[in-house]
Amino acid sequence: MTDLAKLPVTVITGFLGSGKTTLIRQLMMNPGGKRLAIVVNEFGDVGVDGEILKSCAIPDCPAENIMELANGCICCTVADDFIPTIEALMALEPRPDHILIETSGLALPKPLLKAFDWPDIRSKITVDGVIALADAEAVAAGRFAPNVAAVDAQRLADESIDHETPLSEVFGDQISCADIILLTKPDLAGAEGVARAREIIAAEAPRSLPVVEVAEGVVDPRIILGLEAAAEDDMDARPSHHDDHDDHEHDDFDSIVVEIPEQESPDALLRAIEELAKAHNILRVKGYAAVSGKPMRLLVQAVGARVRHQFDRPWGASEPRRGRLVVIAEHDDIRRDVIEAALGVVTEPAE
Repeated sequence: MTDLAKLPVTVITGFLGSGKTTLIRQLMMNPGGKRLAIVVNEFGDVGVDGEILKSCAIPDCPAENIMELANGCICCTVADDFIPTIEALMALEPRPDHILIETSGLALPKPLLKAFDWPDIRSKITVDGVIALADAEAVAAGRFAPNVAAVDAQRLADESIDHETPLSEVFGDQISCADIILLTKPDLAGAEGVARAREIIAAEAPRSLPVVEVAEGVVDPRIILGLEAAAEDDMDARPSHHDDHDDHEHDDFDSIVVEIPEQESPDALLRAIEELAKAHNILRVKGYAAVSGKPMRLLVQAVGARVRHQFDRPWGASEPRRGRLVVIAEHDDIRRDVIEAALGVVTEPAE
């Protein structure tokens, strides 16, 4: 059993668009009797995920218990951001029973676990468990499933071929560090896709891991909270591609924030995002838009060319009806002029 004096923390990791925010929203509404606090680490400087969560705050997880870290990868800003945030949450009255940490889609979990050895907090908190979300449809398509033998053979046959992409390393590290895998969007993958995704995850995992299918973030909190894994003391069982490196870089990825004009209808915007993803290898688009004649804000979440949307809340009386989207892609694919043009942003010519 873990030391009951320590505050349990669950690290929720997963590739871009795997459903982390949706899962946390469900846990907020069904916390299993626990008073929750949440740390959101965003990629980009528009607080979309934090806004989504704060908009559904409830007594067991009030808005003041939800904190955002937007200054970079959570595991790269330990002293400046992460430690002060954890200390602030521990000082709340009443004190939370459990902290959830939503990492960015590009975060490597193992360096974050090492942060829990920081002298100021290591005697006060414990990592109850690491939860990795994996998009069943994407995994089944083979996007993040490195076959080491086959890739090594390709590399030996052609020196110009990388043995592994940065995306597969992120995926592999998240699986390797996890205590339990949540296989999301099984309805989109179908039975064969789910079976294939399970095979890929099993091949990637360094040990036998439970895999639970989850639709729309709905899962019994007893399955993922209260694992008592003490993951900070179990590092050797969680291998990483980056174990030989003191730190890691995210230079392969970049993001921009695009302010978009009010839309006549959602359809044109959704088509534009879909075409942008197909033509320019955009990994992720998330944010919100204003639609003419609609009192509600349009929330947009896109993973590649798959775009989901919903009206999430009314615009405030003094709130400007202005849309903002975070666009994430590999570094070479981020071209602001192309992206803004595709999203209908008119740029004034330089004088």
